[in-house]
Amino acid sequence: QVQLVESGGGLVQAGGSLRVSCAVSGGTFSDYSVAWFRQAPGKEREFVTAINWRGDLTSYADSVKGRFTLSRVAAKSMVYLQMNSLSPEDTAVYYCAARYGGTWSDSRSQRSYNYWGQGTQVTVSS
Repeated sequence: QVQLVESGGGLVQAGGSLRVSCAVSGGTFSDYSVAWFRQAPGKEREFVTAINWRGDLTSYADSVKGRFTLSRVAAKSMVYLQMNSLSPEDTAVYYCAARYGGTWSDSRSQRSYNYWGQGTQVTVSS
């Protein structure tokens, strides 16, 4: 059973940076595509970014493009989300998700992900 554990969330001032991490265990890391979603208070959970199993394709929501960078380190079975130029609108619980297989065209769909972490809170103060 694949398990995902997020870490690195916290409180940061607007304009600051934060890196959240996702540790993947219980499966062959290179078999899984990984994504981040986030849910702000009172809002639906939304797609943030995804990376395919090879690590050569990434996708970003328009709202974070140019500010967030997703990477994966196979040797550590880790996925990192570097978040720069943060704004209060980025405040949310950030969830790591993984899936085996699927097509890149549906990588932004929550329903295509089989495994989810418990989430990590990111709060950006103005």
